[in-house]
This record gives sequence, structure tokens and C-alpha cells, in this order.
Amino acid sequence: MDSALLHEDLNGYFFEDLSVGMSAVFAKTITEADIVLFSGVTGDMNPVHVNQEFAEDTIFKGRIAHGMLTASLISTVLGTKMPGPGCIYLSQDLRFLAPVRAGDTVEARAVVTELIPEKRRLICKTTARVGDTIVCDGQAKMMVRSRAELRK
Repeated sequence: MDSALLHEDLNGYFFEDLSVGMSAVFAKTITEADIVLFSGVTGDMNPVHVNQEFAEDTIFKGRIAHGMLTASLISTVLGTKMPGPGCIYLSQDLRFLAPVRAGDTVEARAVVTELIPEKRRLICKTTARVGDTIVCDGQAKMMVRSRAELRK
């Protein structure tokens, strides 16, 4: 099989396929296991995430998920849905607006707001919601492959 065709099958959207207004979503219910595993993988053992008694004495009145765990769901949207496999994450601005707890279903969304053809760059508005509450928002910049680049 032609390796260019194989790579095209594995690729997400090519730059030529994208337009302002396109969007993609990924949703996941955060579990206790997600929080514990994220703590272990990152080494972030902040007691607000892993110690119920400590967390009860905070403004959150209980344990919360790591902000970066929530933000990683934005990465999932960008890396697996749109623009998808083959893209390169260049930057992400984030604002954490509300806590996420075990049992919450987080919906992460990316919406294309700008295309920069000369550099094959894509700018997306990114949000994560629990129900009607925005828990995290920001902006991502991605580098996206073109079909012409794949054929070289």
C-alpha cells in the first residue's frame, strides 16, 4: 500500500478542509479513578484533589478534579476530533472558572475562530462545561497538515 495513502487514512482534517465556525465536542464523566490516576501520572497530590477532610475545609467544601484534567479533555477534542490526528498543539490559554467533581460530566468543545493559511495555523475557542456552567475556557493554536505536504 502507498504510504501516503496510509498516512492520509490516519490523518484528521487537513488544513484545506477546515473553515471558521466548524466545531467538535468530546464528553466524559469524571470518576474517582480518573482523579487518582491523574494524581499518580502527574505527581500532583494537592490535598484539595486527594484528601476529603482537607478539601472539606476549602472554599470548594470537598474534593475537586485537577484543572488540567479538565483541560486535557480539550486536548482530546483537538487531537482526536478536529482538527484531529496529525495536528500539532502549539499553545493553549486557559481560565478555570468553576470546579469539577467526581461524577460530573464534562463537555469539551473547540470552535474554529481563525485560519492562518500561510502558516497552516488554526485558532479555536475552547470551552469545557458541566451542564450549563462553563468550568474552563480559553483559546488554542494548532498547526495542521495540508494535503500538499503529505504528498511530498
